[in-house]
Amino acid sequence: MIEKQKISNVIKTILCCFISLQIFSPSNGHAQNIVSSADSEETWSYHFQFTTIQQMHGSFSAKYSGINSLNDSSENDYSVTSTLFLGTRLWHSGELYCNPEMSGGSGFSSTTGIAGFPNGEVYRVSDVAPKVVVARVFFRQIFSLGDETEKIGEDQNTLAGLSPKERLTITVGKFSLTDIFDNNAFSHDPRTQFMNWSLWAPGAWDYAADTRGYDYGLAAELHQLTWTFNLAVVMMPTIANGSQFDTHINKAYSINAELVRQFVIFDREGKLHLIGFYNHAHMGNYQEAIDDAEINHDTPDITSTRSYCSKYGFALSVEQPLSEIVGMFSRLSWNDGRTETFVFTEIDQSFNIGVNVRGDAWKRNDDNAGLAVVVNGLSDDHRDYLVAGGYGFLIGDGQLNYGLEQIVETFYDLKLASSFWLTADYQIVINPAYNKDRGPEVNIFGIRGHVEL
Repeated sequence: MIEKQKISNVIKTILCCFISLQIFSPSNGHAQNIVSSADSEETWSYHFQFTTIQQMHGSFSAKYSGINSLNDSSENDYSVTSTLFLGTRLWHSGELYCNPEMSGGSGFSSTTGIAGFPNGEVYRVSDVAPKVVVARVFFRQIFSLGDETEKIGEDQNTLAGLSPKERLTITVGKFSLTDIFDNNAFSHDPRTQFMNWSLWAPGAWDYAADTRGYDYGLAAELHQLTWTFNLAVVMMPTIANGSQFDTHINKAYSINAELVRQFVIFDREGKLHLIGFYNHAHMGNYQEAIDDAEINHDTPDITSTRSYCSKYGFALSVEQPLSEIVGMFSRLSWNDGRTETFVFTEIDQSFNIGVNVRGDAWKRNDDNAGLAVVVNGLSDDHRDYLVAGGYGFLIGDGQLNYGLEQIVETFYDLKLASSFWLTADYQIVINPAYNKDRGPEVNIFGIRGHVEL
């Protein structure tokens, strides 16, 4: 019965993608961009994406389980997202975008039990039924700082036209920090590349967002010929993994900065991204929770120690083409780990490295394959808190035999139609949630269907 259900889910994944492809086919007039000529400015644009991911893991040994433990029995879960990317040019350098989005489904064990979670399309929400939200709505203004221009192609949330090579871009509204920061060419989008949370973004970057990954704020991008500087100030949630934002903006905010430097190695242009972040919010303190528990002879509770305080950290991200078809990437990230993980995932140190290979070598030019390794760790305070039986919003087994969480992911992305890709994915997680007493390894198999117009 379980095997039949798995086969049925795979078939549903493929059928949903094909149905979406037919409904939103350009031949049906649903995904057309209005532009008068190749060199003209695009005035209206909309794109569409549909992604569904089905994942399963088998049973594994566990000496004990807690509230946030990954289920040691086999699981089979899915996610689905569908997004419209609508854009219009208000005037020559002013653009307005809106992204209605439907999302639903859940990760394993209600999206708990692994810090580097295997599905980048799921969120920690209580209701897994599909729900429609306005994911993004923002205004973008571009100021020219030079005479040279470059052609910008049409894309999601991008209007085609000529843009100054040296420019200042201001974005205000609702967006995701990951739209602007760490735009790594080889690992940045769980809908088309690696799925694991700690591979498509720096794991220790506790980037400000609501439960679904979006935020309100202001961002500025200073783009020069060989370098770019990004700065963003956005809101923080009222509680960890919360959907509501704290309106005490003088006490609850996040400042993020990024310097992107282009460089050339063996005549191939790579990029170095250096990110720093500073979050200030109503957060708990791990050591205070441990101290209070010792006094009261109780289990530590991070939520009982919340006050307005800070968390800071950095991320270093590198992308480098090695040939016409092979590219590599690597990230190193760290945060101070004193206060509770508040928005992204419970990782205080992370390192990953991986490669992407296009299918040109075997005459499948639109196919893509990848292999990557990631190692995640905790600060001493965060580790001691979990050892004492504390819980975060994502992990917590009631006790902990600490070990680094190690993950390997590999995938093959197969283009089956003009706008439809089907991906086979495999991940192995060693010491899920940093616990050597569970697993110590979990094998995860996934299939992803993706339509993009």
